Amino acid sequence: MVTSDVPPPGVEGRTMRTQEITFTAADGIELVGTLELPDGHGRHPAALLLVGSGEVDRDSDHRKLPLGVTRELATTLADAGIASLRFDKRGVGASGGDFLTTTFDDAREDATHALAALRTHPAIDGDNVLVIGHSEGAIHALALAAADPTLAGLGVLAGPAVTGETTMLWQAEQIVPTLPAFVRGLIRLLRQTPERVQTKVFAKVRATDAPVVRVQGRRLNAGWLRGFLDHDPATDLARVSVPVFALTGDRDLQVNPDDLDRMHALIGAPLEIHRPMQVNHVLRHTEDVGAPSEYAKQVKAGQPLDPQVLDALTTWATTQLAVPA
Repeated sequence: MVTSDVPPPGVEGRTMRTQEITFTAADGIELVGTLELPDGHGRHPAALLLVGSGEVDRDSDHRKLPLGVTRELATTLADAGIASLRFDKRGVGASGGDFLTTTFDDAREDATHALAALRTHPAIDGDNVLVIGHSEGAIHALALAAADPTLAGLGVLAGPAVTGETTMLWQAEQIVPTLPAFVRGLIRLLRQTPERVQTKVFAKVRATDAPVVRVQGRRLNAGWLRGFLDHDPATDLARVSVPVFALTGDRDLQVNPDDLDRMHALIGAPLEIHRPMQVNHVLRHTEDVGAPSEYAKQVKAGQPLDPQVLDALTTWATTQLAVPA
């Protein structure tokens, strides 16, 4: 593991708060991330932050949509006295590898190596670490926590509790009513509902073991999709023994908020559940229905994550890590 000090941009009078971390995945690929440190010296309690799906970097930013979810989580946690590590996916940002050929299992293994890099860093109290994931990252965080009872806790933010296929079909069903009227009319006319389109794509991907498949003129990461479609978090949910914080906004149209009920039924460990009002999948307040089409407007307006989310998560995290007030 290699570290280098990087002063946070635009923050005067505060240096050495962030460090760039390089660590090696199981197959030798070098992954790069940011270690965000709170003020003060000594070894800090910490959290590994895992980003959601898609070609996003350590901050949860896509080149066309800079969501900044994990960046804002890291800053909020640091202000509360908690360090964090977030890292670029393979083939994204500064990390090596190829995003399109990265499988679902690769992503999980990379998260495992990131956790090891965090716990062994000299600035971190390796016995006082949480894992917090958003969306797809929540699935991997759940797997890490199920396998490691020595963690201080698990944070599941907008994470599904059912298979990827069930989640994606539910997404498609929810998004139709948010489309313009003429688009809904065209869908009815063509009898090509988003669910039918999704099902055809799933069948095509499952019919091959190729890492990349071309669908409607676009190259699709088929290796990742096959793993995501078939993975059911139920086994991991039942195995988790560390305290769990689970939050999904009531206007999330990408992960069913009712999945919180399945978590409640399966998790035997201490569990804190939040279903904040008027919060969408990217953890922002919305006055609308929560459709993905809203995200770009929120980002353009500089809208931060909802304070309900940040306050609840920070309160829980500082309690699990015994961070002084």
